Amino acid sequence: MESLRNNVAIITGASAGLGEGTAVVFAQHGCYLTLTGRDEDRLKAAVQRCVTAGCPKDKIATVIGDLRNKAVQQEVLDKTLKTFGRVDILVNNAGLVYSADTASTTEQQYDETMDVNVKAVFFLSKLIAPELIKTKGSIVNVSSLVGSRPMADIGVYCMSKAALDMFTQCLALELAPKGVRVNSVNPGTVVSMIFRRGNGPADDEQYAKFLEDQSNKHPLRGIAQPEDVANTIAFLVSDMSRFTTGSCVFVDGGRHCL
Repeated sequence: MESLRNNVAIITGASAGLGEGTAVVFAQHGCYLTLTGRDEDRLKAAVQRCVTAGCPKDKIATVIGDLRNKAVQQEVLDKTLKTFGRVDILVNNAGLVYSADTASTTEQQYDETMDVNVKAVFFLSKLIAPELIKTKGSIVNVSSLVGSRPMADIGVYCMSKAALDMFTQCLALELAPKGVRVNSVNPGTVVSMIFRRGNGPADDEQYAKFLEDQSNKHPLRGIAQPEDVANTIAFLVSDMSRFTTGSCVFVDGGRHCL
């Protein structure tokens, strides 16, 4: 995808999992990168992977912080413009899930999930959109299979991703006349940290069992690696999908068909 070369991409939640995988794939395609995350050590490791993949270190900017904070959002934009002068791509990947049924979900868990998965995405996109209009750029929101398929015990997460899918389509309609495309990817289970952070499987053995169980729920069998989804994101922001906007693209081994 030669059209990605020298594009400036902001990737949120880039310190692990799908965000890190997307950063590495974009580095391989010659993008300049602004990477955000809350874990400084993990973000440094992600930067090193991007350098190994071919992106010079001086072409990678980082912002450490919580995107629920408006000041952090502003820092993402300001640092990107100061370092690179423009923005071509925004990948809203940062997300959160708590494993809890309705009866045991706390108000704090509800607020945190909706603030990270919806509110931060909304206002960061609002902030970055004027720059994307200048470059005729593109947004990809990282949603989930459960945005359109209900699942027990993660109801708030499902709600947040359903809201994100609707926001993707609404924003696509708003920005299409201005030449900006907005799409989402909707993965099934991906090897990442998200479920372990949200009070999920606590240790390696439990997580391996979780992945084995999830593997059997995908018609293709197996679990997606971050790069499987990242390659779809790269396609969606490239010229190869120049007439695609407002789409929610499943990358879930066929699970949405069940």
